Amino acid sequence: MAVNVKKVALFLGLTYALTYLLAIVYFQAGGTVEPPGILILGVVYMFMPTLCAVVVQKLIYKAPLKKPLRINFRLNRWFLVAWLLPLLLAFATFGVALLFPGVTFSPDKQDNFRYLLLKPEQFGIAIETNRFAWAVFLTLLQGLLTGITVNALAGFGEELGWRGFLQRELDALGFWRACAIIGLVWGFWHAPLIVQGFNYPEHPWTGVFLMNVETLLSAPLFGYVCLKADSVVAAAIFHGTYNGMSVLATMGLEGGNDLLVGDCGLAGFLVLVVANLGLVVFDWWFGGKVITRGFSYPSRGQDRHVLKGLELQREE
Repeated sequence: MAVNVKKVALFLGLTYALTYLLAIVYFQAGGTVEPPGILILGVVYMFMPTLCAVVVQKLIYKAPLKKPLRINFRLNRWFLVAWLLPLLLAFATFGVALLFPGVTFSPDKQDNFRYLLLKPEQFGIAIETNRFAWAVFLTLLQGLLTGITVNALAGFGEELGWRGFLQRELDALGFWRACAIIGLVWGFWHAPLIVQGFNYPEHPWTGVFLMNVETLLSAPLFGYVCLKADSVVAAAIFHGTYNGMSVLATMGLEGGNDLLVGDCGLAGFLVLVVANLGLVVFDWWFGGKVITRGFSYPSRGQDRHVLKGLELQREE
């Protein structure tokens, strides 16, 4: 089935127009990339892809939402992968950053509890020893909890648009090309925030392009989790936990800059390259070659005769 270019263009046009307009109004009104303003903007911003996907799919094209966009809450093991894989990526990114010249591990040079929403001092708890270890543990716990709750809800705002709607519409292009297009769309969609210093405060304009590298490399992982879980909800959990765990990639590090360290820097890119290679190997040997079958391939519970028919068609 060919790509419905008009439908895709309508979705992208609406999404970019609304989110860019939202950002322009916010920053022209004196908004900054500091909380609480950026948090409020971020939540509204993240739900624009979902809003536009619903408008295009349901209101304009009169098509169903739940099944085509994989809105499925039935748990399976890939929900667990979506929840824990970001933790491995964050720690790997931390390790890679330490290999760069000028980057050192200095756990006592900064307040590592600054990332916590609720700090121990607020409960009258004074941590005098092993402060870095406690900070890592509490930040990790916070990332896991928010990753399946508030962060996942915010992540759903993006994922229903990117993985639920857009990846399905681009299925005819094949897994890798579809992910590449989504990665670029996803990356430049962040541009109004990036140029204001979000994610790359030291290099905002360079950051616009580096953000695209990050989204290009992460899009296949998000897409694959969505495929294997047969649920955009799993992709939302991945997204939420990925965001929540990102601070672990830089905790205790001194030196470098936002182009080198962190999940949006070179260290993160190298980890994502390895993760994508691992994805290819896993899919070929253990994953049932989902990548070559495509995004709209029938899920496990569907008629096996349909599956066999599709395989015969592909062979022809």
